[in-house]
Amino acid sequence: MAQSVMSDSQVLQFVQREIKSGSSRSQVVIKLMQRGVSMDQIRRVRSQYEEQIQKRDDGTAVTVRKSDFSNERVSATGDDYQEVVTAKVGTATEIQDQASDVQERVQDDVKTAAAASEETFGKRIFGHDIFNRRLLSFEPNMHIATPANYVLGPGDVTVINIYGASQKTLQLTVSPEGDITVPGYGPIQVSGLTVEAANSRIRSQLGSRYSSSNIKMSVGNTRTIMVNVMGEVKAPGTYHLSAFASVFHALYMAGGINSMGTLRNIKVYRQGRMISVIDVYEFILNGRLAGNVMLQDNDVIQVGMYDCIVGITGKVKRPMFYEMRKNETVATLLKYAGGFMGDAYTKSVRLQRSTGERYSVHNIDEFDMSVFKVEDGDNVTVDGMIDRYENMVEVRGAVFRPGQFRLGDQVFSVRSLVQHAEGLTEDAFPEHAIIHRLKADRSMEVLPVDIAAIMAETEPDVPLQNEDVLFIPTQAERIKERTLTITGEVMSPGTYEFADNMTIEDLIVQAGGLRDQASLARVDVSRRINDPLSTEKTNKISESFSFGIQDGLIINKDSRFVLKPYDVVHVRKSPAFHTPRTIQVTGEVNFEGAFTLESKNVRLSDAIVMAGGSTEIAYLRGARLVRIMDDEERVRRRATMDAIKNLMVDPEDSIAWKKFDLDNTYVVGIQLDEALRNPGSDKDILLREGDRIYVPEYTGQVTISGDVMFPNTVFYDSKMKYKDYVKQAGGFGNRAKKSKTFIVYQNGTVGLAKKGAKPEPGCEIVVPSKRRRNINLGQILSIGSTLTSIAAMAAMVINLTK
Repeated sequence: MAQSVMSDSQVLQFVQREIKSGSSRSQVVIKLMQRGVSMDQIRRVRSQYEEQIQKRDDGTAVTVRKSDFSNERVSATGDDYQEVVTAKVGTATEIQDQASDVQERVQDDVKTAAAASEETFGKRIFGHDIFNRRLLSFEPNMHIATPANYVLGPGDVTVINIYGASQKTLQLTVSPEGDITVPGYGPIQVSGLTVEAANSRIRSQLGSRYSSSNIKMSVGNTRTIMVNVMGEVKAPGTYHLSAFASVFHALYMAGGINSMGTLRNIKVYRQGRMISVIDVYEFILNGRLAGNVMLQDNDVIQVGMYDCIVGITGKVKRPMFYEMRKNETVATLLKYAGGFMGDAYTKSVRLQRSTGERYSVHNIDEFDMSVFKVEDGDNVTVDGMIDRYENMVEVRGAVFRPGQFRLGDQVFSVRSLVQHAEGLTEDAFPEHAIIHRLKADRSMEVLPVDIAAIMAETEPDVPLQNEDVLFIPTQAERIKERTLTITGEVMSPGTYEFADNMTIEDLIVQAGGLRDQASLARVDVSRRINDPLSTEKTNKISESFSFGIQDGLIINKDSRFVLKPYDVVHVRKSPAFHTPRTIQVTGEVNFEGAFTLESKNVRLSDAIVMAGGSTEIAYLRGARLVRIMDDEERVRRRATMDAIKNLMVDPEDSIAWKKFDLDNTYVVGIQLDEALRNPGSDKDILLREGDRIYVPEYTGQVTISGDVMFPNTVFYDSKMKYKDYVKQAGGFGNRAKKSKTFIVYQNGTVGLAKKGAKPEPGCEIVVPSKRRRNINLGQILSIGSTLTSIAAMAAMVINLTK
């Protein structure tokens, strides 16, 4: 791209033209910067343009709505609308945001272009990502004074201050021909001169005109320069940069070094001569910017191929690949990698090298690392230390300070090791300690020692060897875990830890104490038979003991019963303890409500007596009893339901049974009138906890349901039979199972009509249906084929009779 120095009016015209063509804000900024327009010039153009818009030539006031490089309409009193473009570059933060936007777009293009080469090379090389970080752009500082050795060129804006007898400030831009034109005087050639030399030339040429004044020239806005970045970078090309830009900033704008480029030999050419060679590692590792010169117009940055890539792995602080010079050694590589880690084996490293046909291995000791030179493709491995000790012994178990100790002058035997571990703990079992010792082939052997005798000096001390491990068990480890179990009428029955000299009283207290229903007359203890010296089996597997308790103490205080491990204590329930049992009597009785049973043999007749007898309108024959299932009945119900479910085929029947299975109560068929006439008879059944007795009033009606033509409810007539009632419901249905008609009475009993059951007041006559036969598709098609054949035969017979 050729360098393009644009004036302020050209910048404004370019922006207006790009906006009309549909370019976005970021696209306009990128194009301006590529043409050499600095952000300072964009800011200046914006300020000038706003002043121009706020006051037009005809004096008409307008309202401007500011935006970021977008099309705007200006409301005015003129004949038409003027299209205005303003650039938001007012603050340093806004300028940085726009520059970051440009850099993000460049970085995206760079990443896309370099993805293939990175994946192919597949190595993470130290330093190659330094120019790909947004927070490290090496951007030049534009807010410092212009250096005296800065060389002026076309596009630089010079500021000439004349003070003294004459007061004047001139802002002049260096033309493409290299001169500035001073009003009233003429052109002065300044291009190619440093700031200091240009000051001298301007003072010498204008001095005669302003003899009584001082003249000083400075640089207001610097120009942009064109720099070519070539070679192994991610986005090679021509870049327009600030005149203060350095080589590092140019490399950053080019996306950094690609996977094949060098960081150690970057060359800068100016007018065909090499002026600098840059080693990026000097900056990364030592902080030196040697060779990072300030660029000038038409400089060329050449990034060549790397010479030598060497990998290092293992126990170093920064294992990865490094670019090395061919005269650098293994010691230099270790320095680049941050040096050895604390657990590295430093006496030797292993280097693997490709010889062209095969691989070779070199073991480089610590004295040769500084002279052994690396080559491209080498891989260095730093091993860790061997997981062994040379002067260590260890003690574990029942000592106050277990751990590892140095084997030497102070710790050399079992006694000295125990003494340095602050001695044995109170629960130690020192009579049988163990030393784990490694033999010459690293296999394990065990040496038993009696530490108690050694510490008492009744037995000789045992010397220790390297990597010996002394284990001292505790009393708890010597024996298995021992427990006691308590069941029955205590607050927290369960299993508890055994302790010496524990009694039944102690265990009951530990279990939270006795419940109210606990029996004080009998507590049983079961003890297992344990004879380790026995030589034959026996039929006796346990022995039992029974005790009485008074105020939580065993009666016979003289001979306290001491529990042994694994004893099971059973606290029985008092046979005289009963919780109050209640029943409910409702309906046509004089006193409805709940009543408490005074004994276990309360019957139906007794319940009616407790309720004050029945009323005059009570229908005793229709009374019913609802009972709550106990645990035994629930077990029987569950077994019956499981058996029925296994025989079911119809899903609807299964759903119905499932609903029935959820019910926790059932109806007991009673005959209260017979019970009251014959108290104590079999009809006068015994009551239990939770029973609910309901005595209805007389209702002289009969309900007919099931498979009848019209289910109905009619008045009771003692002369009518069940079929007469069915007729009043329209008769049997088409699928009625007449022989299975049954009658459900108010008291909960059921009778089969065919077996002599007669209708009574308040009953329900139920006519069941025959089971519908399931017909599949094949049977339907078979029936259809048969009907078709019959129809064909009938048609044939009719034709023959004609």
